[in-house]
Amino acid sequence: MQLAIKLIFAQVGIDQILDNGAATSQSLAEGWDKQWLELLQTNTSNNLYGTLTNLGIFFAVGTLLFFMIQFLKDLISYEYSRPISALIWPFIVVVLLSNSGNGSILSNLTLGVRNFLNTVNQQVVVSADAGKIYQQALNMSVAEEVAGSLLRPCQSLTGEQQSQCFVKAAEKVNVLWQKYRNIYGNKNWINRLQTKVDNIRYGTGIVSETSFNSLLGSTVQTSIKNFLVSLQYAFQNLIEATMLLIAALGPIAVGGSLLPVAGKPIFAWLTGFLSIGIAKISFNIIAVLTAAVIVNGPGQNANVDPDLMWFIIFLGILAPILSLLVAAAGGFAVFSAISNTASLVKERI
Repeated sequence: MQLAIKLIFAQVGIDQILDNGAATSQSLAEGWDKQWLELLQTNTSNNLYGTLTNLGIFFAVGTLLFFMIQFLKDLISYEYSRPISALIWPFIVVVLLSNSGNGSILSNLTLGVRNFLNTVNQQVVVSADAGKIYQQALNMSVAEEVAGSLLRPCQSLTGEQQSQCFVKAAEKVNVLWQKYRNIYGNKNWINRLQTKVDNIRYGTGIVSETSFNSLLGSTVQTSIKNFLVSLQYAFQNLIEATMLLIAALGPIAVGGSLLPVAGKPIFAWLTGFLSIGIAKISFNIIAVLTAAVIVNGPGQNANVDPDLMWFIIFLGILAPILSLLVAAAGGFAVFSAISNTASLVKERI
């Protein structure tokens, strides 16, 4: 949820930020879906995808010469066995690059694969994040920053001014606690944080100086957390942008597939596309499983006061790296499987 990124409570109400954050996330998702449709299925004769399709056709015509040279060479050397099986490639290229103006077969297949990967990703998230575990863990990590940003101005005041400042800040924070309860229910971690704020507000003395300073935090720590949370959202959008870029370059990969080489460009393109999908799914699995450890552990104990800075670091830096490594390994396995299968089919035909 992007509400955790912008701590601008002095200018805007907390409930408005919560609603705006959810609306922004939904708007971004819809924007990506619309961009995919506009690129791959809307007026593909004149848009960017149409231009790249024409470039792919140009590459196909250029590489056809090399294909024919290799075809004639094989015809002389192997009579009719291998040359006949190689004729399937010009047919595949022509079919995939045929553009009707409302999307080619290649663009429709690409969009279908993307929708399939998104469906699998959504099923993974829904099944593993039934109780909104990921959002809970993220909000647990930033909730103290939210409260601290409201209480921090009171730290420099004294006497009645400080008391009044705490009262006003606590009233604003209570809106946040109520929003959390409406979404997640009456969780122990919400009660724990509310108790800490109330103890500071009413000056009961139960909260230690260390806990007090920990709750207030610092502007530097808040900025670091905001940056790391923004970083993981940036990674998710980068994944989507990369998938769209690879999809747009599909016609060029298909057009170059007539080259008489063992590793066809279309295989490398398909491997790259699937690898990015694996990275997207892997990141969500890692994030949800790690969040479950926090929510089902410290989140259930009202007496535990965990430092969840590690979770923000994990989401912003380590999880993207790990998901890309998994995607690279998976992509290599997919490319090897496709290449070996193509070689086997070519030998059998």
